[in-house]
Amino acid sequence: MATIVMDRIGRLFINLQQVRQVPRMLSEAMPSMPGTLKDTEVPCYFRERYVHFGYRPLHQSWRYYFLSLFQRHNETINIWTHLLGFLVILVKFCQLAETVDFVRDPHSWPLVILILSSMNYTACSVVAHLLGGKSEFCHYIFFFLDYIGVAQYQYGSAVVHFYYAVEETWHRHVQGIFMPIVTVLCCLSCLGCCCGKYCNHSLPAWVRKVGQVVPSALAYAWDTSPVFQRLFFWSTASEDPALTYHFGQVAFFLSSAFFFTHPLPERWFPGHCDFVGQGHQIFHVLLVLCTLNQIQASYIDFLGRRMLYSRLHRSGEAALFVGLYVVTMVACTLIVAFMASKVKKLLDCKAKSK
Repeated sequence: MATIVMDRIGRLFINLQQVRQVPRMLSEAMPSMPGTLKDTEVPCYFRERYVHFGYRPLHQSWRYYFLSLFQRHNETINIWTHLLGFLVILVKFCQLAETVDFVRDPHSWPLVILILSSMNYTACSVVAHLLGGKSEFCHYIFFFLDYIGVAQYQYGSAVVHFYYAVEETWHRHVQGIFMPIVTVLCCLSCLGCCCGKYCNHSLPAWVRKVGQVVPSALAYAWDTSPVFQRLFFWSTASEDPALTYHFGQVAFFLSSAFFFTHPLPERWFPGHCDFVGQGHQIFHVLLVLCTLNQIQASYIDFLGRRMLYSRLHRSGEAALFVGLYVVTMVACTLIVAFMASKVKKLLDCKAKSK
């Protein structure tokens, strides 16, 4: 008996010794990562206001930037907030697919657009924050890609609000024009964000913010107008469970917009929020919470308001909105291609002038 006990203790000791070697084995397997830099050591177009440290060096290998997912720098939290958000939305999609026939039920297609656009914008954001530090050209291109994600998420939000959440009175006034206007506003939003990034250092910060925020604010006001109407007439006696989630998505979005436009709390604590605590990180978290509330509200409306939206939307309208979604994506891609060509010319001129 004593021999057996001593044998097991010996094996346990060996296992513990192996566990202790895991960190060393991982560090040997991973390539050495260059240290991060101060803001004065990187070009001005990479610098964030009130963030002084944690910048990744430029012109490293692609492998370095992919592996920086696991490195501590000032973009780490921005990457992981939307990466985790993407995974949560993906899990939600799989859960809904168990009860909703997303293939054979055309009325479910607007919900599919919302979920796919939600995964797209989080994925594009992850790519932009992960790889945008490689060079100036990559910085522009990957954030232009991020703006395509934002624009198509605006379309996804609008289509579920108009299809499931709209009341008959508002539908009567905007039928036939609501979704085409959405497409135009999405393209303007994408163009405004791209121009704001392109003019990043030739215009004052507030001018760039206006160029980015105003088109997006107009799009949000129009896209969410069906929800605003329902919330305006919301009474405490109402038994509509979707309204709680609609209120949540509006509250989270407006809160996220505040942190997007105001660099807080890093403005109050310059140099102390370089890794965690930046306003943009809070913006990411709040936007994901907005999206999750929006998906849940749309799912409840999809189940509970079927008689209403089946009567309001004629046969084939869901397929039309899918087609318009593709048109919006193509139009935004063309806008980004145009802006990318302008960036290429700008960088070529800068290179020749050196």
